[in-house]
Amino acid sequence: MFATSLGDGAELRPLEPWRAEEFLAHMDRGRDFIGAHMELPDLATDLDSARSYLQLYADKAASDSGRLYGIWLDGTLVGGVSFPKFDAAAGICEAGCWLEPAATGRGLVGCAARLIIDWAFNERGIHRVQWFVSPNNTPSINVAKRLGMTREGVLREIYLYRGVRHDAEVWSVLAPEWQALGN
Repeated sequence: MFATSLGDGAELRPLEPWRAEEFLAHMDRGRDFIGAHMELPDLATDLDSARSYLQLYADKAASDSGRLYGIWLDGTLVGGVSFPKFDAAAGICEAGCWLEPAATGRGLVGCAARLIIDWAFNERGIHRVQWFVSPNNTPSINVAKRLGMTREGVLREIYLYRGVRHDAEVWSVLAPEWQALGN
């Protein structure tokens, strides 16, 4: 219920606290791969922390300040897309993604991201969608490009991750640009 087809046996669904065991198993399968560029695997290391992470997003959804969606392939959770920040009043949100290695190369993230970004613009009236990515994360940069986003620059050493300061590229797309792309 409440699933959107991504084609070829893949679905996008809300990722909620009651799926904590499934989410933790997914993190365990992709921990090193996903953790190469983002802190998500470090935030879900056991059942309690996995449940807490999903509850954080359930609370964000309830307050209209964020959303979290899982990507299932043939019934198995393999990744997700999110709005870590969502400010409808300001017309700005941030989109993000992750995927375990077994599901890469199928276009799942791009398709899922396109769906949630389209919803943000067309249903919620968002004006700007931002995408922050490690300069070393070529697959995520390629998704941003395929979504028609513009690279705005680099925030140098903006975040501390595993004891090291990292840069983040900022990509974005504006509502008029999204419409002009035929979305």
